[in-house]
Amino acid sequence: MKALHRKDLYGWSVFDESRNLDFHSALWVRPEGNVVIDPLPLSAHDAAHLRSLGGVAWVVVTNSEHVRATRELVSTFGAKVAGPRAEADTFPLKCDRSLATGDALVPGLVATELHGSKTPGELALTLEDTTLVTGDLIRGHVGGRLNLLPEAKLKDPAKARASVSELVASWPRIDAVLVGDGWPVFRGGHAILQELVATLAATR
Repeated sequence: MKALHRKDLYGWSVFDESRNLDFHSALWVRPEGNVVIDPLPLSAHDAAHLRSLGGVAWVVVTNSEHVRATRELVSTFGAKVAGPRAEADTFPLKCDRSLATGDALVPGLVATELHGSKTPGELALTLEDTTLVTGDLIRGHVGGRLNLLPEAKLKDPAKARASVSELVASWPRIDAVLVGDGWPVFRGGHAILQELVATLAATR
């Protein structure tokens, strides 16, 4: 796995040829039990690295289309699973926790629901006020910028724009944005999120 901008954060990726961008997963290493977000299948090298870092206590799945390799981590490590509360009745696997806006899975990791995306109540996760981890809605198709999922894939574009604006206003200390799809942002994340909000407002 790749070291990220904090010594307790790692990630691994898969390049999607049809979209010409990377899909990402994130790992937060913590003494009380590691948290993985939207886990892609692991190579043998990355699986060994994950095991050496203490395995997985929790898997957070930001939306039902990001289940990915969650079942394998549950089977291998006995991990618990958290998913979006808005999908609790239809989620494709059993969740030990269902998260909504303001819920902390563990101390320092807080969920925010994003509405209007492909799935109801997609989760974004803020780590210790300064790192944002996103699923599908907020992404980075071009380095140094952020954008939304293409409008044709949104259930409700107006709700999606409003959710992103509320998220950005609620977390002014965000510095890094770890997107599920595309290029991450490691510094100046809040300013780039504000640029995204301004662009969305200008294109309504």
